Amino acid sequence: MYTNVITNGTERSIIENMLDRNREALIETVRGLSDDDARRQLVASLTTPISLIKHAAAAERIWFQRFWVGLDESECDGYSRRDDGTFAVADGESLAEVIAEFERASQRSRVIASRFHLDDTMDIPHEGTVSMRWTLLLMVQEFARHAGHGDILREQIDKPIPRQMIS
Repeated sequence: MYTNVITNGTERSIIENMLDRNREALIETVRGLSDDDARRQLVASLTTPISLIKHAAAAERIWFQRFWVGLDESECDGYSRRDDGTFAVADGESLAEVIAEFERASQRSRVIASRFHLDDTMDIPHEGTVSMRWTLLLMVQEFARHAGHGDILREQIDKPIPRQMIS
C-alpha cells in the first residue's frame, strides 16, 4: 500500500485516509493479473476481479457525483445507475483502463467530498437523510468488503485448490 497510515489526527483525516487505504487495497487485489485472469468468473455472481474495480468506480460516481453533487446519469463520467450494470466490463476494456477509471472516479470523489463538512446532510433515495461522514464510512465499508472478495478471487487464481481436496 502506498498511502501512509494515519492513526491519530482529525476525524476527517483518519476517515479519508482509511478510505484511500481501502481503495488501494482493492486495486492491489488485481495488480499484476493478466486481462484474461482478471475476467475469470470463479463464483456464481457477476463478480470477477475486474468487475470489482468497475463496480467500485460506479459506486464512487453514484454516491459523490449523483447524490452529493446532484448530477444526472448522463452528466457523470461513467456508469452510475444502482443496478448490476455497475459490474459490466466491456469486451475491449483492459484491466489497466478499469483501474485508471476507478482512480479518476476516486479523485473526483475526493474533490467533491472536500466541499462538504462531515455533518452536512443529503436526502438519498432508499437511505433517507445521510451525512458526508456516513457516506465516507459507507465507502470505507464498501471497498474493504470488496477487497476481501478480491483477495479470495486472487487466491483462487494464484493457488487453485488441488483436485483431491475438492470432494
